Amino acid sequence: MTLRNKLILAQAPLALALVALGLFAMTTVSRLGVHSQEILKDNYRSVLATQRMKESIERIDSAALFVLAGRRVDGERMAEPNRAAFEAELQVQQNNITEPGEGEATRTLVQSWKNYRTLTADFLAQADPAQAQDLYFSHLLPAFYRVKEQADVILALNQDAMVRKSEEVSRFSRKMDTFMSLSTLTAALAGMCVSVLLLSRLMRPLSVLGQAVRRISQGDFAIRAQVQGRDEIALLASEFNAMADSLERYRKSSLGELMIAQHTVQSAIDSLPDPIFSFGLGGELLGLNRSAEEVLGLHLDARETDPLAHLEPDLRAAVHRAKVHVLSGHGAYVPRGFEEAVRVVVQGADSFYLPLAAPIYDDMGNLGGLTVVLRDVGVLRKIDDMSSDLVATFAHEFRTPLTSLHMAIHVCLEEAAGPLTENQKDLLSAGREDCARLQSMVNDLLDMARIQSGRMQMHPREVDARAILDHVLEQHRMLAEEKGVVLTRLTPGLSQDILADPERLELTLSNLVANAIRHTPSGGLVELNAMETPQGVRFEVSDTGEGIPAEYQDQIFQKFFRIPGAGGRGSGLGLSIARNIVEAHGGKIGVKSEPGQGSTFWFELPRM
Repeated sequence: MTLRNKLILAQAPLALALVALGLFAMTTVSRLGVHSQEILKDNYRSVLATQRMKESIERIDSAALFVLAGRRVDGERMAEPNRAAFEAELQVQQNNITEPGEGEATRTLVQSWKNYRTLTADFLAQADPAQAQDLYFSHLLPAFYRVKEQADVILALNQDAMVRKSEEVSRFSRKMDTFMSLSTLTAALAGMCVSVLLLSRLMRPLSVLGQAVRRISQGDFAIRAQVQGRDEIALLASEFNAMADSLERYRKSSLGELMIAQHTVQSAIDSLPDPIFSFGLGGELLGLNRSAEEVLGLHLDARETDPLAHLEPDLRAAVHRAKVHVLSGHGAYVPRGFEEAVRVVVQGADSFYLPLAAPIYDDMGNLGGLTVVLRDVGVLRKIDDMSSDLVATFAHEFRTPLTSLHMAIHVCLEEAAGPLTENQKDLLSAGREDCARLQSMVNDLLDMARIQSGRMQMHPREVDARAILDHVLEQHRMLAEEKGVVLTRLTPGLSQDILADPERLELTLSNLVANAIRHTPSGGLVELNAMETPQGVRFEVSDTGEGIPAEYQDQIFQKFFRIPGAGGRGSGLGLSIARNIVEAHGGKIGVKSEPGQGSTFWFELPRM
């Protein structure tokens, strides 16, 4: 198996974990929707039909009173359509019996209605007002109450069932919320652990090869790199061992054998598909392999002071960063992830290169140079893009049912479907808050997907930073008051407008302010500020929260990163989105913090 395929396989566990989590989430949402539909199907129709029957019977009773008052024509005109309406709703109820005891109650209602209808006919047939009055109060009115009472029984049965089923859905939702959180954490940890283990195992041969190089540089020509497999690293190890054999023979033979060994090593390096550069202790380019010449179009020419000047700027900067890291004495340079991959157009197609650098030491153990390898990770980037597309698709599909659920809860809270008890209102309010939190997470996922795909375009124009600060302040004032946090804005020293995309700038500040409020205890302070600097405009959001340990300050702007043990239930994307927006404006972002002494997040935008 080639090294590329092994790297792809190392990312498979994380992709599988994301797929499994997405399927589970979709199944859970589907089950919640089915439960909600069952409540409407089974009980809401009966509640509505019962209420309409009560309205119809009351109007029929009013019609009887019209007759007693001597307005028989008006009474009969009122009674007939309501009698038909009552029987239509009664037929609906007879076809929608879903709860225990509801069938018996419905049959009793039918019988009561038949009795009332017969008495109504007798009442209307009476020509004598005195006899009609006696019939109404002695028989018709009690029959009217019996019909209403039986309708109330059916109404209570269905309302109780709706409450019971709603509570069951709420309990199920809470269980699924807990299980989803645990599943997400477990899937992410499992996928990351397996991927890290596989990547560590894949990187081990490079370590073995590096140790062998150091031993050779120290004069131990008997050492060999023991690397198993048939991939490119194993091939490089095999060629390295051949080089070591040649060097060992040179120690015992002549300069000619040394030249042969050198030629063998160069051939081995030339056979590798990835561009490779070797640099001296002063950072000067000493050599490159055939791939660097053919793929990147470079040539080692003594007449050029900097052969790497022909590289694309981003790729040249990546090579320089890896070179400086090694020459500064920090050891081998290993990138943190695919976000450091550089896009390069090679022969009309996009390629992505990830820089790796290894130091080379002399016989005394001193640094003598380094080697930089540009690993082609185009296929791996495609897999990463597929994972991002999967997350974006899931978030987009999840938003529609989430909106429907949020609207249904809001309608219930407005008591459009009937009155609610205080406990029911509390449960529905908690559900609405969870829906809003999920909506915020979905929006973060979609924003991150747009940023990664390049669909989030910046539209900078002249804006008043003070107005944006005031707007962000008002947006989060209620959240701060609920948390017991003082939210304030210092008077910014700005004398002119700034050039920025107002919506993206506001989103960046909102993410920083929301984080500050979330991590500041009750009684704490969150301050917004903006000021002019020689480079441009600097924005700051300061809090008096728990602070951030130094070892995590370089990682908090990575997507999905959370500080271990920290509170909060956000998506882990807010700071990553803020960083991407600031960098898209040509600015930079950072944080100053110490544990227990609060944090100050800042970002700078260049001048107009």
